[in-house]
Amino acid sequence: MNAPLNSARALLQAEAAALAELATRLDGSFTKAVDLIAGHSGKVVLCGVGKSGLIGQKIAATLCSTGTPAIFLHAADAVHGDLGILQPGDPVVVISRSGTTAELVRLIPVLRSFKSPIVAIVGNTQSPLATQSDVVLDIGARPEADPLGLVPTTSALLTLALGDALAAALMTKRGFGPADFARFHPAGQLGRNLSLTVGEAL
Repeated sequence: MNAPLNSARALLQAEAAALAELATRLDGSFTKAVDLIAGHSGKVVLCGVGKSGLIGQKIAATLCSTGTPAIFLHAADAVHGDLGILQPGDPVVVISRSGTTAELVRLIPVLRSFKSPIVAIVGNTQSPLATQSDVVLDIGARPEADPLGLVPTTSALLTLALGDALAAALMTKRGFGPADFARFHPAGQLGRNLSLTVGEAL
């Protein structure tokens, strides 16, 4: 019996089931978040700490490469000068599975002073972050998929996938096409594939 292999398969199966379930949960709140971000002429700010912060960095990068200006702001650094990146009205997406992350909860009144609409990606819709946000995107309260049920696995994957879903919806809403993508990817194989002419290939 290969216990490590079985653990790996069980984790992937649990995560796949969680992703399938998340797709059925998207509703008017998701549409509201898309409209809010698309309707803002500036940037969107992703905010989190720990593993949620790392996921926020990836979501910000994906949004930037697909036509939505975005930046990541670490919640702890925000109150030590990095709030200078925030302009009045910039939507802020706060990420926390529990919805109780102290650094984010303390930041809410500050964000309100900037008149920033707040979108929360959480796993608890009754949490402080959820109840104080303008839009709540619920990843659900599924257990983590690792053998201990403690490591941010399922929650991190769902948050990342939800960020990808936001990017896809915004691309569709804006009519973002291959030519736009090529403009943001002038280097690397992706950019070469999109901009290469027949003459250059010969």
